[in-house]
Amino acid sequence: MEASRHVVEEKHGWKQYADGYLNKTPIFQFVLVSLIFPLWGAAASLNDILITQFKTVFMLNDAATAFVQSAFYGGYFLIAIPASLVIKKQSYKFAIMTGLIFYIIGCAMFFPASHVATYTMFLAAIFAIAVGLSFLETSCDTYSSMIGPRKYSNIRMNISATLVPLGDMVGIILGKYLIFGSVGNLSETMSHMHGAERIAYGEKMLQLTLQPYKYILVVLIAILIILALTPMPSSKAVSLDKEKKTTPSLGETLKYLAKNTRFKKGIMAQFFYVGMQTTVWSFTIRLALNLNTSISDRDASTFMIYSYAAWFFGKLFASYLLKDHSITGVLTIFSALGTITLIGATTIPNMTAVWMAIAASFFFGPEWPTIYAHTLDTVEDKRFTETAGAIVVMAIVGGAVIPAIQGVVSDMTGSMQTSFIVPTLCYVIVTIYFFFEYRYDLAHPEQIEQNQ
Repeated sequence: MEASRHVVEEKHGWKQYADGYLNKTPIFQFVLVSLIFPLWGAAASLNDILITQFKTVFMLNDAATAFVQSAFYGGYFLIAIPASLVIKKQSYKFAIMTGLIFYIIGCAMFFPASHVATYTMFLAAIFAIAVGLSFLETSCDTYSSMIGPRKYSNIRMNISATLVPLGDMVGIILGKYLIFGSVGNLSETMSHMHGAERIAYGEKMLQLTLQPYKYILVVLIAILIILALTPMPSSKAVSLDKEKKTTPSLGETLKYLAKNTRFKKGIMAQFFYVGMQTTVWSFTIRLALNLNTSISDRDASTFMIYSYAAWFFGKLFASYLLKDHSITGVLTIFSALGTITLIGATTIPNMTAVWMAIAASFFFGPEWPTIYAHTLDTVEDKRFTETAGAIVVMAIVGGAVIPAIQGVVSDMTGSMQTSFIVPTLCYVIVTIYFFFEYRYDLAHPEQIEQNQ
């Protein structure tokens, strides 16, 4: 038996090997972890609603509205490494519970924020949620891939990630009916108000922002209690070499990863992918409102439901293709076609551009989990997995940087549609990444077999 197949733990019906993987996937535990994935999807999609709401109420330009995503994804960036250290010191379960607690705190902060009615207070609440989500993604993304046999790690990751767009759709639906309600076009309505009347009405609209978070809080508390009572696998790699430390220091880990060129390319691809995805989803509602001034905010938000549905079906279709075809080959084609749709969103001068942006979401489907798992596959020594996973999550900071750039481009050009050139260029970069990874895989078939 090779070292990585050495059983280091056996309890609750599963065996754990030295590399952290299990002999079988514990179904209830896997489902429980997977159910957390749509929870961060709901939070992310609600940001798209909040951006439209805040722009009007606080009279912000496009660059300023992007601070919502900057606070959100900036929280991911800052907390990912600390979250990985918590996993190293404690466990995946402890890190997930910590994330749920921060998520609960952030949702609760919307109650005072809706009464204080300042943009800064809302950004603080969004940042607190992001801290929780950084813990959740850093732990759940890697944990999902580890909680079972190694050869099915990519499949488990994609199954869990398939639930994210369902959470996104729930978030948009909650925002559509609980935040936008029957207000119509908020910008048009408030354009006729001035002074105290405008302030009072704006505060009333901000009160609506806390409504979705009431329902999310109930779900979060229920998941937290169930997780606390459920035995979970460790799924952490251990060293069988007595002279080799089981847990390497952060410095040793960073030094090891810094020498891994393909790992660094994966980080770059994830940065531009998340930035691209975030900008498209952040500004699709605004694009629809700009191209068709007769529709309401509520009606425009429906386009985001279509986007997340397209994302969901894109994931399913990609999962079907990935069973029999090269992962990097399929993603190269998806990325190239996605780039074409964004070119259409940038250049077609009517509502077809919105449908092209929605079509791009179909090709987003397999991108995040595939880049994540593919990048982790380049890390041969699994003792570095937790921190490597955290660094991939840190690449989510692209969601803070790229939307801000698009907001600046929109303000400079005076055209929201023209600013879609920013995510288009990002998709070009992601396409190039997958193309060269596909060529690498063709030249090294033995490494593909090793990671399956």
